[in-house]
Amino acid sequence: MTTLIVGGGLSGLALAEMLQSADQDFLLLEARNRFGGRIKTEQFGAASFDMGPAWFWPGQPRIAALIDRLDLEKFDQFSQGLLSYEDEKGNVQRGRGFASMRGSWRLQGGLAALTQALADRLPENRKRLNARVEALAKTDESVTATLANGEVLTADRVVLALPPRLAANLTYTPSLPDQTVMAMHNVATWMAGQAKAVAVYRTPFWRDAGLSGDASSRVGPMVEIHDASPQTGGSYALFGFIGVSPQARADELKLRQHIVAQLVRLFGKEATTPEHLYLKDWAADPNTSTQADLEPLYAHPNYGLPSSMERLWDDKLCFAGTEVAPQFGGYLEGALEAAEIVLGALQAKETSYGY
Repeated sequence: MTTLIVGGGLSGLALAEMLQSADQDFLLLEARNRFGGRIKTEQFGAASFDMGPAWFWPGQPRIAALIDRLDLEKFDQFSQGLLSYEDEKGNVQRGRGFASMRGSWRLQGGLAALTQALADRLPENRKRLNARVEALAKTDESVTATLANGEVLTADRVVLALPPRLAANLTYTPSLPDQTVMAMHNVATWMAGQAKAVAVYRTPFWRDAGLSGDASSRVGPMVEIHDASPQTGGSYALFGFIGVSPQARADELKLRQHIVAQLVRLFGKEATTPEHLYLKDWAADPNTSTQADLEPLYAHPNYGLPSSMERLWDDKLCFAGTEVAPQFGGYLEGALEAAEIVLGALQAKETSYGY
């Protein structure tokens, strides 16, 4: 049985590695020119800075076990020192309090160290980059996938390890039921509307001033800021989630100017000249976001696999990805949870057929 996995983010990579360990045939396709999906890490010298997800937490057993198995190193999010708050008039206040990310973990080398380690464990002939799937078709015996370059691949079953809204944009033959397509469109893509900025500095001057790097703002453009420095050594960094809408942040030059000005207000003149200012607007990334994702999320969605997205095409078509995880949807742990659930379903199907 050959499994075609569409999407080389954490969930697709994890499922591929599970199938590889079980000596099962598969092919992993990723539309981007890199694996990792929403996990994206920028390198500045020896330092690594996550432009997508950055944290994981105690009580998430799958990612903890995977990091241990891959011999990677986690470290505590820096949170020592005073917190900063910027009110509606731009006045900055300092004070003690609970840093919102205290107790969370980050990964040495950034989270791309995790996805790259998984990708490296897969044989070259079972993984492909720059392979965008545009259409899927079911026959009596198999499923075919047509790529953007016109190539047609055949497999026994397909796992869509990508956000359901992106999956809804594919062409299906025969067409999926209307309620299935509606359910796919209704699953909000986690993080898709967000943008993130990382300002890199030669020294952690905010720490020297007794500040944790944690800040919140009612002015913006960043609404929440944290220390993004590596565990040891430089360079050092502050990162922030940008709170203005995708439409209002379209002028990148202006946005960069406002980001630096805000960092100066919050942390002083030493913030004026970062060594580098990274920006990643996920809402402008067609491999992550759709038009529906431009609407802001005001609460964590209630994720899980809708019943109308189950048992499609005689169980030849199924979904992975963090948005369909029932317990940890939206988190890195959810991506692994979804892959684990799909693996169990695939193996159960093979057993029922006597493979």
